[in-house]
Amino acid sequence: MRTELQVPSDIRFVTVVENWLLGCLELELGDKVDWQRQSNRLRLVLAEAYSNVVRHAHKGQPNLPVLIRLEVKQRDLALEIWDQGQGYDIDTYTAPDPEDLQDGGYGWLIMNRLMDRVEYRLQIDGGKNCLKMEASLPEINS
Repeated sequence: MRTELQVPSDIRFVTVVENWLLGCLELELGDKVDWQRQSNRLRLVLAEAYSNVVRHAHKGQPNLPVLIRLEVKQRDLALEIWDQGQGYDIDTYTAPDPEDLQDGGYGWLIMNRLMDRVEYRLQIDGGKNCLKMEASLPEINS
């Protein structure tokens, strides 16, 4: 199954985005996945990725669309979040030190801990940036 959603760069749409993702996955996977355990994980990574686009990549440009693509094969999912911002040089990222009590920088860490694979590509497909996250959802009995 492949599907996509395009929404404005407006944090008020975060619930729409989360519900779209979980609704699509539940339709496709049904009772093969423990949704009680997986929904919080998926909701968190998507909310983090979407809010980063709204707050940083498209800051002050609510009319710029955010494109979210979902592909599911069996229990493997790939989630792409496309933005039109200047992008972020991921090579400059350093994980936050918990003792520093810094405000930001945790998103990349969270996404990498909760997903099996995270990749960020700058200025592709006509100058857009793509954050791609992949995960295999465990069977219900796992």
